[in-house]
Amino acid sequence: MFDALSDKLQGVFAGLKARGKLTEADIDKAMRAIRLSLLEADVSLPVVKQLTKAISERAHGSDVMTSLTPDQQVVKIVNEELTRLMGESSVGMPMSPRPPTIVLMAGLQGSGKTTCCAKLARHYQQQGRAPMMIACDVHRPAAAQQLAVLGEQIGVPVYKEDGGTDAVAIATRGVAQARAAARDLVIVDTAGRIVIDEAMMAELVQVRDAVSPTAVVLVLDAMTGQDSVNVASAFQEAVNFDGVVLTKLDGDARGGAALSVRAVTGRPIFFVGMGEKVDALEPFHPDRMASRILGMGDVLSLIEKAEQTVDVDDAKDLQKKMTSGQMTLEDFLVQMKQVRKMGPLGQLLGMVPGFKALAKGQDVQVDEGRLDRIEAIIHSMTPHERRRPDVINGSRRRRIAIGSGTTVQEVNQLLSQFQQMKKLMKRMGKGGFPSLPTA
Repeated sequence: MFDALSDKLQGVFAGLKARGKLTEADIDKAMRAIRLSLLEADVSLPVVKQLTKAISERAHGSDVMTSLTPDQQVVKIVNEELTRLMGESSVGMPMSPRPPTIVLMAGLQGSGKTTCCAKLARHYQQQGRAPMMIACDVHRPAAAQQLAVLGEQIGVPVYKEDGGTDAVAIATRGVAQARAAARDLVIVDTAGRIVIDEAMMAELVQVRDAVSPTAVVLVLDAMTGQDSVNVASAFQEAVNFDGVVLTKLDGDARGGAALSVRAVTGRPIFFVGMGEKVDALEPFHPDRMASRILGMGDVLSLIEKAEQTVDVDDAKDLQKKMTSGQMTLEDFLVQMKQVRKMGPLGQLLGMVPGFKALAKGQDVQVDEGRLDRIEAIIHSMTPHERRRPDVINGSRRRRIAIGSGTTVQEVNQLLSQFQQMKKLMKRMGKGGFPSLPTA
């Protein structure tokens, strides 16, 4: 995410640091490089002009020119201006004081709108709400069935009408059923098109007028870059949406959409999609996103992910086992699964401050396939072998390799690394292992 833009900006800052005290010419050169980096990241030209003007005016001030650490002052200014551009602070989706809250989802076909409905439903379901989804896309084949499958997957009811062709009528009846079932959040999936057309917009307006939604949410594909800004402008003119969900942000190496949408439309980004799974949805925090773009990590989001997936008592028990050298492969497997629940390890490492700078120029990649093979190897062991890996002799290793679809070499490598890790953890425990925070 944002790798291309992040690398270029960090290159600019590294150049400033190497200069020591900065001159007006140094600042101007850096501003040109930042402007070019933003344009290459597919940020809208008016937004680039707005952002670089604000940064330049502050960077030319005495606070930077007379500072002992001018490069750090420039980074601070860029961080603050990026945050301001994306909306200052996190904005939550509007909720009705009198249930149900009705959310109308809009967007082009292929933006991930239907999947996004399920992600939103799951997000609010985990917060104690009782969501229901309504399938109003009567134009795309199997759209209603796709929503029904997703609903079954997350345990959320879906109202659909097989063979229905009137989206307005379906939406009206669906909302009535949701009220009768005392559902306090209704998410209405509407039809999209490959391109914006009058028929799609007219139907969307009719559905909106029929159900009087609490919020109209536009779903945008982050990977379309500057085109997403044009789409947002057209939808804003037609339905005056309340906010945005940016999907596929995990695959966006440029960042143009995230940096442009808020500035162009004046509407906040509510959530960002960080993967295909139904739990891969995050509230959008402009300050945290700016930190990620600048390679400064995102510790708060990392902590929140950990709190959602790791049980504190279990973590304390594991810590005791690790520091006493009693950790087993069963414990290791449980721990690895908990960490992987937090998301792809590449994303998690990107949230660690300084990781990008540390990994620059080195082949630091997370092989998720290798992690799958490690799980397969441990699952192929007997419970006794997992608790006492020292009993695993040559014939057992061959059996485990065959059972897991791996090689004896990979089994040997896992057992060797596990023993090394146990020794390291035990040594750290004797030297004073840092304790976990209490809940």
